[in-house]
Amino acid sequence: MNYLEKIKKLKPVLWVNPNKINSKQALEKIDMKYDDILDAEERLKRFAPLIKKLFPETIDGIIESPLVEINNMKKELDKLYNYKLDGKLLLKCDNYLKVAGSIKARGGIYEVLKHAEKIAIDNNIIKLEDDYSILSDYKDLFSKYKIAVGSTGNLGLSIGIISSALGFQVDVHMSNDAKEWKKEILRSKGVNVIEYSDDYSKAVEEGRKQCLKDKNCYFIDDENSKDLFLGYAVAALRLKKQLDNLNISISDENPLYVYLPCGVGGAPGGITFGLKYVFGDNVHSYFVEPTHAPCMLLGLLTRKFNNIHVKDFGIDNITEADGLAVGSPSKLVSEIADMLIDGIYTIEDNELFKLLSLIKDAENIKLEPSSAASLKGPYIIKENGIHIAWATGGLLVPENIYNKMYERGKL
Repeated sequence: MNYLEKIKKLKPVLWVNPNKINSKQALEKIDMKYDDILDAEERLKRFAPLIKKLFPETIDGIIESPLVEINNMKKELDKLYNYKLDGKLLLKCDNYLKVAGSIKARGGIYEVLKHAEKIAIDNNIIKLEDDYSILSDYKDLFSKYKIAVGSTGNLGLSIGIISSALGFQVDVHMSNDAKEWKKEILRSKGVNVIEYSDDYSKAVEEGRKQCLKDKNCYFIDDENSKDLFLGYAVAALRLKKQLDNLNISISDENPLYVYLPCGVGGAPGGITFGLKYVFGDNVHSYFVEPTHAPCMLLGLLTRKFNNIHVKDFGIDNITEADGLAVGSPSKLVSEIADMLIDGIYTIEDNELFKLLSLIKDAENIKLEPSSAASLKGPYIIKENGIHIAWATGGLLVPENIYNKMYERGKL
């Protein structure tokens, strides 16, 4: 049975990318550069005083997550998968990112801040060297503008929360798989939630279409946005500092393997892009998708990139990993991932819940199902080195809902 047949039969697969090229060559072909990542990092630093004022739970206005070694989980995974993993296993805890509780707090919040900065500069409110905390006094100005986005949940949460805090009007177009509790959080912040009976692609399409009718509306386009992408890429600069603080150096002899849950592709794509600038060919990036929503895998495997939908292959795009329930991949990211990533593996929903429960018992860490997808990666790849499972969400899941997911994983 070939790859495509296994994918259509919803069997978990590991696909090794035959089109990956040398990092230096690949990065030369991409129109975003290292300076663009540095520019994004500097913008986030400029906004830190404002973020600190609006969200005092952050550390000096910088939204960042811990990198932790998960030795107890490693022992449990060794037993579960009957394989003794060599090297370190670490968790990048974007499930605990402040403000929005997921990886989307990186790209989503960054793009809103960049748009707010442009409005403020155009209106002669601030200069680059000013204290940006003064922007909290200009909600009346921002309220004349609207931010819109299409989302399965977490991107909508991050954009809705930050946009509302700044004073923007916000429309979040939510696909049919978006969780009710995420919609409730958004509505509690004064966000206009527009629901669809169709999937993510439809929510994005309708959101884009409606925003075009309003000259003061800014659409954050998860499928094509370079600003989202660069907001995610900043994570690589910070990860390097965290590894240094743990006295972990990455080299030919001690390579880095990173496992990234993938929906439309913006977050894992941006992070991979940044990591390649920081670590070159010593970093190996693997995306992970649900067996019922393998859009990036199908796009790269068929060479049709974003011109596919999983339903073209008889796959339903229905998964409990709501953040990954995407039918078509990003054009921007799929063409970049084609050159940069080492491969993609797929995982079944039941295994996501099992891993969610296991890490709660082993490390007392709270994940949502899509976030747990990265934990299996080291046991599929089976390479020596430093392994980082990227945890993408979980902080804001209501306890009663989390407890049901935990119990499902124990069955």
